[in-house]
Amino acid sequence: MTVLIAGAGIGGLSLGLSLHQLGIDFKIFEAVREVRPLGVGINVQPHAIRELFELGLEAELEAVGLRTQEVGYFSAQGGEIWREPRGAFAGYNWPQYSIHRGEMQMLLMRALKARAGDDCIVMGSAVRSWEEKARGIVVSLHDRATGESHGEATGTVFVAADGINSAARAELYPDEGAAHWGGTMMWRGTTRGPNFLTGRTMAMAGKRDCKFVCYPIHDYGDGTCEINWIADRAMPADYVWREQDWNRQGQLEDFLPAFEDWSFDWLDVPATIRAADSIFEYPMVDRNPLPRWSHRRMTLLGDAAHAMYPIGSNGASQAILDARVLARELRDKGLTSEALDAYDVERREKVNALVLANRGDGPDRVLDIVAERAPDGFDDISDVMSTDELENSAAAYKKLAGMDIEALNKRESIIKV
Repeated sequence: MTVLIAGAGIGGLSLGLSLHQLGIDFKIFEAVREVRPLGVGINVQPHAIRELFELGLEAELEAVGLRTQEVGYFSAQGGEIWREPRGAFAGYNWPQYSIHRGEMQMLLMRALKARAGDDCIVMGSAVRSWEEKARGIVVSLHDRATGESHGEATGTVFVAADGINSAARAELYPDEGAAHWGGTMMWRGTTRGPNFLTGRTMAMAGKRDCKFVCYPIHDYGDGTCEINWIADRAMPADYVWREQDWNRQGQLEDFLPAFEDWSFDWLDVPATIRAADSIFEYPMVDRNPLPRWSHRRMTLLGDAAHAMYPIGSNGASQAILDARVLARELRDKGLTSEALDAYDVERREKVNALVLANRGDGPDRVLDIVAERAPDGFDDISDVMSTDELENSAAAYKKLAGMDIEALNKRESIIKV
């Protein structure tokens, strides 16, 4: 009675930790031979942090993440549109963390190996295909780099948590094709710079077709921090993004001119960009919502099920919630197709709605509204948007994402142990 998992990303590792917590046997197969702390910053929301705390990871998160104090929205001229507290500062029983994505993955991997043993993860073995048997499932493994077969593994159910370019998803939906690109390219980097605003602020400035996002992911204790930043630019309709590498080195001339005069009293944006250790270019892509994740004895999880635009800080958070709900259903209904179907029913429609909301710019839509109404900036935001309109915009996304403060604080644990 074993759960076979493809992918040792945040979703797959969270599932492994949850299954171990419940005494359910599992094995994770990761395509790369060595996991390194790659990527840049992410934010993990209170509804997901609650689950990680209930897995006993509070101390580990405190060691590598910063508790986000507030989110702020600003015009392209640097004018303040809206600021609100986040995490524990907003009244949640759990914090929001700004954290390096790679460090988050390594934290989960260290914890899982310490609890379940090093052999719970098989490195350098990607799942090529799967086949259902009378009482279980068999996955075929191979070395993705060389094509060499790594044999087979037999289990009871199979969970594909193998990312936005999931091989399992492609097998289920062969006509889907490439990920959906909405026309925006992102340039991302990290820069050691001065603390800004509260020193724990996540800030968004500009509008959809020209946006700058930044937040600290490490505090050096000397008035400086490691600033994670993202610069978004809308590209022409004929821009051939599929020919770009996913981790292509970014070129300043491709995007810096659009932000050259964004020197605000709270942050010098062009100076922050120029001082980056390195810059990478990514297409902003997602996947169209699926009509079904679970197919008899296999299911999809995390980005393989619902890759979404990095808006509203919910990608990693929703993968963690997937893992917790799926683990609970496997405990309650056994390692059965019924458990996978129950997980699908509870999670899919909710997260599909979030994918579409993020495609419509999610909570960042407030930037577009202000830019439309006051393209040259403003002296007083109340002349542009009322407080009620701003509050309602923020509250609507929280409810959709399962982040309503009162509801989350009162909700019972997904997994009671």
